[in-house]
Amino acid sequence: MLDPYKIREDFPILKRKINNHPLIYFDNAATTQKPRQVIGAIREFYEKYNANVHRGVHTLSQEASELYENAHEEVAKFINADGTEEIIFVRGTTEAINLVAYAWGLRNLKGEDEVLVTLMEHHSNIVPWELLSKINGFQVRYVDVNPDGTLNYEAFGNAISEKTRIVCMSHVSNVTGAINDVKKVAKMAHEYGALVLVDGAQSVPHLPVDVKDLDVDFFAFSGHKMLGPTGIGALYGKREILMEMEPFHGGGEMIRDVTFNTITRRCSISWNDLPWKFEAGTPNICGGVGLMAAVKYLRSIGMENVKEHEETLTEHAMHRTQECGKVKIYGPRDASVKCGIIPFNVDGLSSHDVALFLDGYGIMVRSGFHCAQPLHEVFKLKSSARVSFYIYNTREEIDRFVEVLKEIERI
Repeated sequence: MLDPYKIREDFPILKRKINNHPLIYFDNAATTQKPRQVIGAIREFYEKYNANVHRGVHTLSQEASELYENAHEEVAKFINADGTEEIIFVRGTTEAINLVAYAWGLRNLKGEDEVLVTLMEHHSNIVPWELLSKINGFQVRYVDVNPDGTLNYEAFGNAISEKTRIVCMSHVSNVTGAINDVKKVAKMAHEYGALVLVDGAQSVPHLPVDVKDLDVDFFAFSGHKMLGPTGIGALYGKREILMEMEPFHGGGEMIRDVTFNTITRRCSISWNDLPWKFEAGTPNICGGVGLMAAVKYLRSIGMENVKEHEETLTEHAMHRTQECGKVKIYGPRDASVKCGIIPFNVDGLSSHDVALFLDGYGIMVRSGFHCAQPLHEVFKLKSSARVSFYIYNTREEIDRFVEVLKEIERI
């Protein structure tokens, strides 16, 4: 088991007080706090190594390039990709999904083709496909979920067909924390010749991920949800698929040659090697360095320990909230089949009212749709409040949270 009390010493922000109360940060599904090791890596880069990558022979450029390439290697190891060719750095999960939609989907989806999307998806795994369908004319079909928000595998089996070209799904729901059986879905999809794109924004930070074992074709995640800085994330793609795809953005770095024919007055362009073919322009070098530091920090703790700690916290929270008469929890109740995310409401209050009341006691929670309105419609909810746990949260913080919920009920 990890020691959250020791880990908390690495996070300066946790020493803050909000409204004269110790900060309790339960909004980790939105973004996580940053340890000194990540903050230090970012500062060190700007103080010692700042230069553009792959563009100079001078010392600083060579050192910055090495750091940036090492970051790709560390991320590849973290999710067990075959190498840096399969790791594209992007701004985050949203850009990664859009990259697949426009670099692969724009050229491969048309007419009678279908894209399967689950009803538990974050808007970033819905909107790009709807936008693209208006351009190419293919169909987006939605797979139902069970009443508790878990994926309905029978409905998935009925929905997939020879028309299905790609299946788009979350590894972990950002509303309920439910963990989907991605390996099972990937096997079914591949039997129909369909590709699989997984939104791993809520899984990579919280449990061990092995993309080769899952056998998915694309896997997207964000750095800021796993202790890293904002503005950096990664898209994993199988090498053979990425090789066939055209670039998403055009500009510097992603080209090998741009030559001009004086007779035809046209430019001839050839692409750079993977993964640089998909990383146009000056990349977020410092973000990559920060993400590398975050990956090393999580590896030092052990992702099995991260998962176990969250299960313990989730089970404790589920048990303690039963003491509250007006609190309703949504999603699966078994902590072993979900990550540390619990959506809830308090009878008679909006989720925003609850969040503001908790903020008055220094407790940070999310309120609203959590960028997943269709799933809220399944639950027949206008919105929900959401607590989400991470490596630095403690049982005592949950106990304090429940005390304040009881105070809300009394008022």
